[in-house]
Amino acid sequence: MSGDTETFYLDTVSITEGSEEDYQYEEVPADDDVSLVEGDEDLARTVQTVQGQDQDAQLQSQRVVLAPKPPLSQRPEVVDDFLRNFLIRMGMTRTLDCFQVEWYEMVQKGLLKNDDAGFVPDAYTHNQILDTEVKSLKKDLAGYKEAANRAKEAMIKLQKERDFHRMHHKRVAQEKNKLINDIKRLKAHYASYEPLLRQLHEKYQTVLRQKMLSTLERDRAIGEVTGLQATLHSLEAGRGIQLPVSKGAKHSKSASSEGPTQKALQEAREKALLQEGVVPYDPTKDPTKQTTKRHPKDSDFPPDSRVNPRLAYAQGNSSHLLKLGGYHLSNTLKGHDMAVSCMALHPRKAILVTGSDDRLWKMWSIPSGDIIMTGEGHTDWISGCSFHPSGTKLATVGGDSSVRIWDFSKSECILALEGHLQAVWACTWHSCGDFLATCSMDTTSRVWDINSERCRYIMRGHMDSVNSIEFLPFSNTLLTSSADKTLSLWDARQGLCAQTFFGHMHSCNHATFNLKGDTIASCDSYGVVKLWDVRKVSAMLSVDAGPHPGNQLAFDPTGQLVALASNDGTVKILDLTSGQLASLKGHEDDAQCLLFDHKGQYLLSGGSDGTIRLWS
Repeated sequence: MSGDTETFYLDTVSITEGSEEDYQYEEVPADDDVSLVEGDEDLARTVQTVQGQDQDAQLQSQRVVLAPKPPLSQRPEVVDDFLRNFLIRMGMTRTLDCFQVEWYEMVQKGLLKNDDAGFVPDAYTHNQILDTEVKSLKKDLAGYKEAANRAKEAMIKLQKERDFHRMHHKRVAQEKNKLINDIKRLKAHYASYEPLLRQLHEKYQTVLRQKMLSTLERDRAIGEVTGLQATLHSLEAGRGIQLPVSKGAKHSKSASSEGPTQKALQEAREKALLQEGVVPYDPTKDPTKQTTKRHPKDSDFPPDSRVNPRLAYAQGNSSHLLKLGGYHLSNTLKGHDMAVSCMALHPRKAILVTGSDDRLWKMWSIPSGDIIMTGEGHTDWISGCSFHPSGTKLATVGGDSSVRIWDFSKSECILALEGHLQAVWACTWHSCGDFLATCSMDTTSRVWDINSERCRYIMRGHMDSVNSIEFLPFSNTLLTSSADKTLSLWDARQGLCAQTFFGHMHSCNHATFNLKGDTIASCDSYGVVKLWDVRKVSAMLSVDAGPHPGNQLAFDPTGQLVALASNDGTVKILDLTSGQLASLKGHEDDAQCLLFDHKGQYLLSGGSDGTIRLWS
């Protein structure tokens, strides 16, 4: 380049042999432990060595810094190229053409020498480069200023939002602290009431138990008084039992006159049964009569000649019941947290017991809906419950395959019967109160003796789950329905199947008697309801109330209405006299169970929504 150009040279830096002696490196294997040499234990020597290494490093860095950097090699630009580039950049094409024509003419004529077409001075080149950089930097600066202005606006906006949220955060924090203080004061305030509430709850439970016991004692006393009054009335009228005036002739006369009367009544009853085509049961002529050794505490089955006392009441009040007309929802009880699966009515009082999938059974006063008692003990869902004929006990069954007997006077489970292999679906008491029948998913039904606390008979015959079981009131006859699409009548005294009803095309979910005991109603999993004639062993009527499954049936006391709990959440009522089918809507989920009260004034239903609905 020109004479103004400065030239720099880089000195070669080399490491002398003496510097190599200062650093002694030894190869240390990765697995070996690093240990100090005996000479290195001296602190003074170690400090001197470190200081010498620092000095050598400083000298080397100084040498490197003092060495000048070589200039960047730039290729010089001749004058003609500089002018051409300038004209091209400025867009002066005509001037460029004139310049090139004149330039090349002078070159061809030899008028231009090599010295005349020299290099452009570096100052022009640097000025051009700096001008380009300045323009680029100005452009970048304008962009940065615009970005900075946008960032400033965004920052101001964020600061305002921050201040706004900070203010609200402080307000929320103050409210939270205030609420925390209020909650602490309320907890401290209500903690003082807990002992009193616990004491009141215990007193309430005690009063409820005493009330229940007093009610049971009152009912027992009323029953005894009623029986004594009836005996006294019959004695006064001379139609019943005669008082033995003396131990002599009059007593023998009374016995001799009573014997022929009882014998004549028995003969007349047998003759009436023979005329209807029914052979009376004679245990002495039964070839399947049990001959095994009896348990000392085994109970005896009562005779089948008893009359249902509720039948006379229903017949005497049938006109009144028929005038009730349609049913409408009058009360709703939120009874359980889960589905209400079964219900049972007290034999004489307006008391209802419900069982649920939440493993609890509850006792209610109807129609008020006041809860009286709660029972807990099953380890799985409760599927069936039944009141003892005396009203003092309750039987429950469930998914834990156990049968439990509860005594209200003791407020506890007094007996647990084990024997079924799978879930137990339903249970029913014999009218004498000594026997309990249950049905299970294990395809069997069992008759339990409460006094001997054992299973008297296992009734096998169904090919699938036995879904319902029911004693004919004041009789030894059992009715079962099964998932094998059949119904069966059983003699509970021997555990033998007396008759089987065929006709359903799908699983039978429930079957029940009317009060007379001459008609059976059954429903299946497709909502088909069938009525059967017990004496003719044939279907009388078939009604399709589907397609949703029917879960349970119930006759009203007159036997002219049949209620069905359906899976579509409705309660369907079939009028047997007119054949009309009506629906009661109220449940929010499946209707699982239902029953009529003893007077036919109320219809009670339970559903999967955990409620009990009272229809009046």
